[in-house]
This record gives sequence, C-alpha cells and structure tokens, in this order.
Amino acid sequence: MLMSSKNKVARLHYMANGFRLLSPGDHVLCAVTGQAIPLEELRYWSVIKQEPYASAEISTRAALGKG
Repeated sequence: MLMSSKNKVARLHYMANGFRLLSPGDHVLCAVTGQAIPLEELRYWSVIKQEPYASAEISTRAALGKG
C-alpha cells in the first residue's frame, strides 16, 4: 500500500546548500510563525538550529534572537 505524503509535514536535515528528506511530506512548518512552507518554496533555514523559516526577514530575526 502506498502512503501519500500530501498534507503531511516532512522531516528534513538542513545542510549549507540544500536539505535531505528524512521522512516524506509536502511541507515544513516555519520555526517562528508556524506557517506551512511547501518544500518547493523552502529557501531559508538554519543549519545550526536545524529549523526552517518562511522568509528572509523571519530568518534574519531568528538569527539575531528577535524571533
């Protein structure tokens, strides 16, 4: 039986130039806002904190500790 990964949160390992899928899904949740980010739109994350962000602004605020 095939399992669908639609409407399921993916688990990722974030690296400097990309990410690796650890468990299937079609989106991740922004670590600051909780907003769903489709994997094809994911552009911002922290390798150190291993967390995704919905935008460059949110990523910068999180890096500065103002998230």
